[in-house]
Amino acid sequence: MDIDPARRNKKPRLLLETEREKLDEFVDSIHYSARYNDDKFEYRHVQLPKNMLKKIPTDYFDSSKGTLKLLWEEEWRALGITQTPS
Repeated sequence: MDIDPARRNKKPRLLLETEREKLDEFVDSIHYSARYNDDKFEYRHVQLPKNMLKKIPTDYFDSSKGTLKLLWEEEWRALGITQTPS
């Protein structure tokens, strides 16, 4: 799978503790789709609450597209996203 390096930070940009604390209240409202797969990968869509998006640092966003960048694992985990919702 080729990832366009322009669509992600060059290296993981970890959240500051104060940034992380602002996101904690939204973790239980993250919506996970059912899992689905093709012959190589397993997928699931993750929907973040709109109010949560307002608290995510701007350098996590692709300003040319108005969407979140492709995040490194350390970045999406810091947002509170998990592989398996609890």
